[in-house]
Amino acid sequence: MRSVTYSMSVSLDGFIVGPDGGIDWTVPDAEVFRFWIDELRGIGVHLMGRKLYETMLYWETADQDPSLDDSMLEWTALWKPLPKVVFSTTLSAVQGNARLVSGGLVEEIERLRAEPGEGDIAIGGATLAAEAAAADLIDEYQIMVHPVLVGGGIPYFAHRERQVNLELAETRTFNSKIVYLRYRVAR
Repeated sequence: MRSVTYSMSVSLDGFIVGPDGGIDWTVPDAEVFRFWIDELRGIGVHLMGRKLYETMLYWETADQDPSLDDSMLEWTALWKPLPKVVFSTTLSAVQGNARLVSGGLVEEIERLRAEPGEGDIAIGGATLAAEAAAADLIDEYQIMVHPVLVGGGIPYFAHRERQVNLELAETRTFNSKIVYLRYRVAR
């Protein structure tokens, strides 16, 4: 059965977006970007909400940008064909290898898990991940902790009154002092 992973960059105080909506502090250096490229190779489908979809839409045509370096072109070559499922009640259409779903996250994850296929089911975005976590559908949390305190914004973890026990599966510290943490849900 395919695993469901929630993976995002986060500030040390636990936010994926700052109070002003900014994410400029999450821009990866070359070493971290290479790590994300390698992680992308293990994803079979990516689930996201409207905000993340709109942020990532750049990569659908990024290969036309002559200023991209080789690693960005490699990311684009992996991202474009990756199947994406966008959950939104406000969008009427999506681009690239994406399909639009207006509801039913639990049913969609259960359907994707039952389908034959390789690679994890990745979830990006705190709102969508909170819904999956509330339904106990997340198998793994992947956190790229940036050495910055942003003071507010959108938290990585939804504040649910439920304990979830985790097992540390991997840690890695990058030269930029960013720390990667991977936890499996203890079942």
